[in-house]
Amino acid sequence: MQFGIFTVGDVTPDPTNGTTPSEHDRIKAMVALAQKAEEVGLDVFATGEHHNPPFVPSSPTTMLGWIAARTERLLLSTATTLITTNDPVKIAEDFAVLQHLSDGRVDLMLGRGNTGPVYPWFGQDIREGMNLAIENYALLHRLWREEVVDWQGRFRSPLQGFTAAPRPLDGVPPFVWHGSIRSPEIAEQAAFYGNGFFSNHIFWPREHTRRMVELYRTRFAHYGHGTPEQAIVGLGGQVFMRRNSQDAVREFRPYFDNAPVYGHGPSLEEFAAQTPLTVGSPQEVVEKTLSFREYVGDYQRQLFLVDHAGLPLKTVLEQIDMLGEEVVPVLREEFARNRPATVPDAPTHASLLAARRAAEVSAP
Repeated sequence: MQFGIFTVGDVTPDPTNGTTPSEHDRIKAMVALAQKAEEVGLDVFATGEHHNPPFVPSSPTTMLGWIAARTERLLLSTATTLITTNDPVKIAEDFAVLQHLSDGRVDLMLGRGNTGPVYPWFGQDIREGMNLAIENYALLHRLWREEVVDWQGRFRSPLQGFTAAPRPLDGVPPFVWHGSIRSPEIAEQAAFYGNGFFSNHIFWPREHTRRMVELYRTRFAHYGHGTPEQAIVGLGGQVFMRRNSQDAVREFRPYFDNAPVYGHGPSLEEFAAQTPLTVGSPQEVVEKTLSFREYVGDYQRQLFLVDHAGLPLKTVLEQIDMLGEEVVPVLREEFARNRPATVPDAPTHASLLAARRAAEVSAP
């Protein structure tokens, strides 16, 4: 099972002292988080994609390429790549280049994005968001798997005899996760292609997440990709830790109350009771994270949000240290306990390449 962190890259004032990092500082801090993640033994670093204030990660592949040059083992991903407002041709090219630069240490999560004003900035209409997600991924899927593509759709100019360059590393496309908070159509899309389904799992109660993952698993099997238990599932969640849970709640409360993603709503206690948000000791994070398996089954990837809402870099690096030293080692052991042998590991470039070669050998 893979464990890592993701960032949404918000530039938010620290509510405890009113200071706001510069865009430069925030971008550099995101790189520091990735390097710390590798240092403490985490598996994955993922960055969001946003094109509107107060967020800075408008060019994920640029950032991930920089991080790739400064890490050796860390798997680099996104959370999310906007399949609706990006040209699928450019996605195919950018991530293939990143694949080569990182020696295969890359996958990506596709999502629609929920910021209405961004769509027209890129010539699109948010009312077509789902149709864009479906059509654009259908093209991206082909661009990585077919040498020459003839294609025509609704949302971009036709392609005639087009070859995306460079080709994917070793002829193996990056693994794709389809990320969603609330859309069953995205779970269906992930199942149709046999790709991964990532339930962001931050805002909604466990019953909603259970239904979404169950739908994906059922449809994954329906399309002939394997049993429901073999479907590839990822979850998100935010944590904040201190040795003493009361200290964690007291320190995190002003950040939660002013968070641009989910502040100014239910209280911290209400939100923590109803969603995966965990604010407390490392042991409490372990216990709550282990409970996710009770309603989604054995899964492959767990990503933690640790830097949202104006938390200072020093505090976030402390969070990553606790994840690497006290939380993830226990989670690895406990999640591995009684895990059926039929449940696959999270795909990597190496495992996908091995599967392709095995299929070629067994082909008549």
